[in-house]
This record gives sequence, structure tokens and C-alpha cells, in this order.
Amino acid sequence: MPLFCMKKLLACLGSPRKMRKQRKHLRRLPKDKRCSLRILVLADFSLGVIHKVLILFGFNVHKFAFSVFLNEKIRPWDAAKHMESAAALAKELGNWNEVTDFYRRASELYMECGRPQPASDALAKAARALEDAMPEAAVQMYNDASAILEEDGKEQMAFDLYRAATSVYVKLEKYSDAASSLLQLGLAADKCNATNSQCKAYLGAIIVYLYAHDVKQAEKCYNDCSQYANFSDSMLVDAFLRSDQNRCASKLLSAYTEGDIEEIKRVVQSSTVSNLDHVVIKLARKLPTGDVSALKTDAGKEEEEPLDENDLT
Repeated sequence: MPLFCMKKLLACLGSPRKMRKQRKHLRRLPKDKRCSLRILVLADFSLGVIHKVLILFGFNVHKFAFSVFLNEKIRPWDAAKHMESAAALAKELGNWNEVTDFYRRASELYMECGRPQPASDALAKAARALEDAMPEAAVQMYNDASAILEEDGKEQMAFDLYRAATSVYVKLEKYSDAASSLLQLGLAADKCNATNSQCKAYLGAIIVYLYAHDVKQAEKCYNDCSQYANFSDSMLVDAFLRSDQNRCASKLLSAYTEGDIEEIKRVVQSSTVSNLDHVVIKLARKLPTGDVSALKTDAGKEEEEPLDENDLT
């Protein structure tokens, strides 16, 4: 390892005095020894430094790190911080499995401290780091982070996590899961009286189903939200029936039933749709997908089909 890289590493790991001392020590060593793992580890015995040094060389540090944690009796909070530092370095090296393991372990340690907010944040950091390399794992991290917040009664802090999960699902073309994530956002919004976010989430879920050309599921989603509004004791949910998002969804579904492509395009350009989440807006602007005229034909056949009085089936 070049000396200037060593300088940068030591600057991150210790004080300037310690850095100068280690630089002098390293200069006295033969060049082929300057990148020795043993010497680097001896630079500092703290758990954080050991994590950073070992992961820099691509070593799996779980067993070693935990033994240090037990022997030195380091506080779970400090250990969690070190785990996050190790995860950040693993991200720089592209060791994605290590990123997952370190952030998840950090989350567990934060929970041992009774701190659900940092525990959720650790999983969210992991999810953001994994979105491109391991999107499936990223979605799971987002969902786990949301679950921690909801269990702690902090549903409103989970809104962005549900939105992020929706975005990843759309990238994976898992539109049913994306719609479900938006509906979960709607339910979380219901619990904390966030009317606007709830109504936007419901309309977003309907648009996602329409983009997947699953009109029946979109209609079912709309009806379920409306029925929930009718039978819920919450005044908040009643607000969905009176909202701009409800009227927009109704117009959109009616246009699909009538096979009116121009009306669909007009509705998705409305200000109501423009105020939704960015990932939903992008899908809405591409509507309609599939053969909309076929929907009108099918609906017409159902209406015109005569009743056969002799047919008892």
C-alpha cells in the first residue's frame, strides 16, 4: 500500500499524534512489509479500527469482531457505530453481502439499546446502498425498517421508506408489490391522521395497477378503499371519498371502462396527478398501456347479453 494511502487511512483512524507516530514506524519498515495486515491491526486495538482495517483487505470480520465485543465488553451503542463504519467501507469496496450483514447487525445492537429510530436508520442506509446492486435485498431492508418504526408508533417517519420501497418495486417491474407498498403507506397515514398522504397513496396504488393493465385489480382497489371509508369510524378515511384523489381515480376508471383514450390522457395530466410521488407520476404519464378499446367491447357485451329465462344455470 502506498504511503500516502496509509496516511489517509491513519488520519481516519486516529489522532494526528498517533498518525505521525505510525508514519515514522512504517517508514522504518521494508516496503514489502508496509501493507502487512498484522502491522495495520497493531496500529490501534479498538473495535472500530480493527473493523476498518480488516474490511479494507476484504476479510470477513464477524467472528473476530464479536469476540472482541465480548472480551472488551464494549457497549452495544459503540459496537453498533463501529458496525456502521465497517458497512460504509464495505460499500466503498463493493462487498454487498458484508454491507447487508454489518448494517443488520448494527440495527440489532441499536435495538438492544432500546433505540428503534437508529435501528431503522441503519437498515434504511443498507437499503439505499443496495438499491442498484441487490434490489431484492434493498426492498426487504426498507420493509424491515418500516416495521421497526410502526412497532414504535412512529408511522409518519416510515412514509419515505414506503415510497423508496415502491420505487424499487417499480424498477423490478413488480407492480403488484409496488401497489401494496403504497396501500401500506395509506394505512400508516391513517394511523397518524395524515389525510393528504393517505389519499395520494390510494390514488397512486390505483395508477400502478392501471399501468400494469390490471384494470380489474385497480377497480377492486378503488372499491376496497371506498368500502373501508364507509365502514370505518375514522373521519380521516371519510375524507378520501371527498378528496380530489378520489374524484381523479373515479374519472380515470370511467375512462378505462368507456375506452376513452383521450380522457385518460387528459386526467393523468391533471394537477392532482402532478402532485403525487415522482415514480407514480412517471407511470401515470405513460397511460394508457395495453388495448383500452377491448375493455369497452367487453363491457358492452356484458350489458347487451340478453337474459335467457330458460337457462337456470
